[in-house]
Amino acid sequence: MESIIERINNGKFWQFHGGVHPPEQKWLSNDKPIRPLELPELLVLPLQQHIGSAAKLSVDVGDYVLKGQPLTYSHMPMAVPVHAPTSGTIEKIERATIPHPSAMQEPCIYLKPDGKDKWVERAVCDDFYSLSRETIIEKIANAGISGMGGAGFPTHIKVNQKPVIDFLVINAAECEPYITSDDLLMREHSPSIIDGIKILDHLLLPGHILIGIEDNKPEAIRALQKATEGYDKVRVCVLPTKYPTGGEKQLIKALTGKEVPAGVIPGQMGIVMQNVATCYAIADAVINDTPLIKRVVTVTGQSLEKPQNVWALLGTPVEFLLSQCGYKEAENSMLVMGGPMMGFTLPSPKIPIIKTSNCVLAPSNKEIPTPSDEQECIRCGQCADVCPSHLLPQELQWSAKAKDYEQLKKLNLFDCIDCGACAFVCPSQIPLVQYYRVAKAEIRFQQVQEIKADKAKARFEARKARLEREKIAREEKHRKAAEARRAKMNANTQEASQAKSAVAAALARVKAKKGDDAQEQEQVDNTKTEQKLAVVAAVARAKAKKEAKAAQENTSSSASSPDKDRVAVARAKAKKLAKAQEADTTEVQAEDTTADNSSANDKKARVAAAVAKAKAKKKSAQSAVSSASDTTSEKAVAAKPKDANEKDDKKARIATTVAKAKAKKQSSTDIDNPAQEEITKEPVQAVSATDDKKARVAAAIAKAKAKKLAKATDVEPEVDVNESTPDNSVDDKKARIAAAIAKAKAKKQQAENK
Repeated sequence: MESIIERINNGKFWQFHGGVHPPEQKWLSNDKPIRPLELPELLVLPLQQHIGSAAKLSVDVGDYVLKGQPLTYSHMPMAVPVHAPTSGTIEKIERATIPHPSAMQEPCIYLKPDGKDKWVERAVCDDFYSLSRETIIEKIANAGISGMGGAGFPTHIKVNQKPVIDFLVINAAECEPYITSDDLLMREHSPSIIDGIKILDHLLLPGHILIGIEDNKPEAIRALQKATEGYDKVRVCVLPTKYPTGGEKQLIKALTGKEVPAGVIPGQMGIVMQNVATCYAIADAVINDTPLIKRVVTVTGQSLEKPQNVWALLGTPVEFLLSQCGYKEAENSMLVMGGPMMGFTLPSPKIPIIKTSNCVLAPSNKEIPTPSDEQECIRCGQCADVCPSHLLPQELQWSAKAKDYEQLKKLNLFDCIDCGACAFVCPSQIPLVQYYRVAKAEIRFQQVQEIKADKAKARFEARKARLEREKIAREEKHRKAAEARRAKMNANTQEASQAKSAVAAALARVKAKKGDDAQEQEQVDNTKTEQKLAVVAAVARAKAKKEAKAAQENTSSSASSPDKDRVAVARAKAKKLAKAQEADTTEVQAEDTTADNSSANDKKARVAAAVAKAKAKKKSAQSAVSSASDTTSEKAVAAKPKDANEKDDKKARIATTVAKAKAKKQSSTDIDNPAQEEITKEPVQAVSATDDKKARVAAAIAKAKAKKLAKATDVEPEVDVNESTPDNSVDDKKARIAAAIAKAKAKKQQAENK
């Protein structure tokens, strides 16, 4: 069996699965030398131009910078710096759209060139073999070099391989249609490329160096073969033209026959691959101390008058490059960053050139027409036949549309190299690559979120464990301190006795303070109770005075002048009863104040009992007054003799009727407002037992006289308000009033006896 080197020497190579042969269209730009350009008016430099993390800013707005001066600094291994492509002033730092399929925005530095193109101080190295391995890697890292073939992986990470390297593969295939930047770079700068390969050989010490190049670049092949004469370790391997031979796994398969499994990087298999443009940048950085500030860009397409390759400073807007090549903007024309197979459409011509930008394509409408609408998949299977990664593109598309990310992982979505061969042969015009790119972005975002969540969870668990340890430590410290205090207090020493006395004194102070607080609270409660009782007594007195005044007015309007004296007597008795009630209330207050304050409920009960007692007395007195008023009016009418003055009888009857109406109205008011009745009734003192006997005797005599007078005249007393009679005598009036009062007292006495 032939070895790998024997097969290569005999011109025999392996075939990778799939692949297509799209129209090359390289003739548009491969017949002209690389053209240098004048300085643009403004450079836009994204902070992140590679795979990994963006570097940190080291300049500010308004700073003046020199050509080659670092604008950022690396703070982690996967971050590489960005340098000033020319001298000038930092105009602003803000977010802007960067070259990316999603047209996302990232922080960018806006550099205004001053036209002087003044360099920073540089140190040229004539013999890089005299430099240590670490120094060379540091120079590559400080120069900001990342993979320039399109991936953008930091080069200093890739060249710092510790395992034994069997093959160093230099990718010169440039299989993408239209792109000729590597072709022209190999033609014009093959010695510098070989210097870069020698530096990599010095770092990696590979067993063999293989340069893979397609047979459609005859001039570049001859230039490389000439530059490698006498360099036995290097072999220029001319491969048949087939897309995508330039893929990392596909080129390794074609040159070595080895398949790179899913999830495995070539370095683990003893293989390292670098692009020819990256080799040129390595040589420029290590030998000339020149950072990566420019690159060769193919500006091509039938919309341009002069398609060609140009030396473009990083940060140069695409519209500036197009203007230098005679761009003829047509209706519905598009701009593509990269080739037609793996490139993406630009949202604006203001997008800048970055380290991974190798082509700007401006095709005409006939050259690349506007894609037609997507149709349903017909399950033809052509996409699976041409896939160089042995994937199932149709199933990947279905899972991507369904957002079934777990199934996409099972189908090895990340083995897809976005070559676009599946979309190129799809008869349904399905943009398969776009589906895969979106799905990859979503999965990466989820992975980042999961990593953040795991880190947050780890921090939370660490904090929780730390707090638990601190808690246990505090408890242990307190326990030991308590044991030490107890041991110290139990010791038979003067110091222990003093400590015990201090503890006892502290406990006593605490108890005393608690007792004082309880006593103060009890005093506050007593004060509040006294205030409430005083308010209740004041309200009762005010209501009693108001009721007495109302009773006086009612009595004066319904009784004659002799009755006023009796009303005055009743009012005096009512005042006496009010004073007695006030005295009772004061007595209750005094008793409550001097009584035992052990229970607040007992105080409230006694207060409630006193108030109920006072209300009962008020209600009884009010009932007596109402009965007396009604009885007086009735007796005044019944005791009037027939031969008395009829005019006085009529007045008396009218007054009696008015008094009854008022009494009924007052009674109905009391029924409707029982709560108010209890407060506003006027207390009246009852008459004595002796006065009751005299009243009954006088009433009986008056009644007998009235009956006798009625029999003599045979006329019943009537009430006629329209009748006019002469004035009656004073004796008759007194008799009738006395009879009415006597009858009222008799009824009241009977009610009390019952």
